[in-house]
Amino acid sequence: MSTAPRLTALDAVHRALGATMTDFAGWDMPLRYGSERDEHIAVRTKAGLFDLSHMGEITVTGPEAVDFLNFSLVGNIGSVGVGRARYTMICAEDGGILDDLIVYRLGETEYMVVANASNAQVVLDALTARADGFDAEVRDDRDAYALLAVQGPESPGILKSLTDADLDGLKYYAGLPGTVAGVPALIARTGYTGEDGFELFVAPGDAEKLWGALMEAGEPVGLVPAGLSCRDTLRLEAGMPLYGHELTAELTPFDAGLGRVVKFEKTSQSDTFVGRAALAAAAERAETAPPRKLVGLIAEGRRVPRAGFSVVADGKVIGEVTSGAPSPTLGKPIAIAYVDAAHAAPGTEGVGVDIRGTHEPYEVVALPFYKRQK
Repeated sequence: MSTAPRLTALDAVHRALGATMTDFAGWDMPLRYGSERDEHIAVRTKAGLFDLSHMGEITVTGPEAVDFLNFSLVGNIGSVGVGRARYTMICAEDGGILDDLIVYRLGETEYMVVANASNAQVVLDALTARADGFDAEVRDDRDAYALLAVQGPESPGILKSLTDADLDGLKYYAGLPGTVAGVPALIARTGYTGEDGFELFVAPGDAEKLWGALMEAGEPVGLVPAGLSCRDTLRLEAGMPLYGHELTAELTPFDAGLGRVVKFEKTSQSDTFVGRAALAAAAERAETAPPRKLVGLIAEGRRVPRAGFSVVADGKVIGEVTSGAPSPTLGKPIAIAYVDAAHAAPGTEGVGVDIRGTHEPYEVVALPFYKRQK
């Protein structure tokens, strides 16, 4: 039996703007409003406004909230100060990645875990199951928030015109409560585009007012509404992983080249956490026999690689593309791929992508493809 996709609080706004809508993780979301290339370039050079209300917010509270999160996640949540955030992961007992997350510390004993839309229920179920024995409460707050993101070099100025919050003092991966255009919000300096920007968590009933205020304030400096399509090409250029592509339940953080997020020593009562033994073994394997490595590929021609295409060298398959698209910034097709360690060094020659039977030449480069100037 088919289930109708969920609608965000901004659904009517997207339709009024003529957005092309798509079903994404059970949500009806704007893919693009016009040209995805124009939206991408606007975020790189000016600013873009995104509706990210499909993300999954889970609140964790209680005297043992930090011990519980240290047990449930691979990161050291105990070292996150109030008002700060951390990128981390939740893994299965076998070390496989269930999702990558951002954890915000909202107070002494209050945290907000933000999961990807496609995995929000998986994360909620896993956290709920792992809470046994801890004096901590796991609360599903997915319906309590709408999430708007303003991203791009003009975003600080746009937001400053609508709030008296100390944006200059707000560091990357930090958040503070404030008021934006008269709307109570958690203002976070986070994003998924490779640009400076902010994510604003607000009550769903305030979303339309805030969207309108941001669009009005940003119009003079070129702010445009931006959809999920350009968000994907922006994160691809910035070398940021996407669950279901670079990250899966079949891969550990060490397989994905993100072993740095795993902290075996934690500031809590115990260093035990779910998947610890498997991840310790994965860390050792990565040291002694490196798995396939995640690299960037830049096309010499015009054909675009897609996820699942084989990476080849000397007539043999040496890897697989996980994400690929035309890069508006570079003006060439690009891809992220897992390749054998022997072919992973930047500048390795003779590497190609099998695109419908033709081995198209590609240059191996280090990630990211794009890094903004500070």
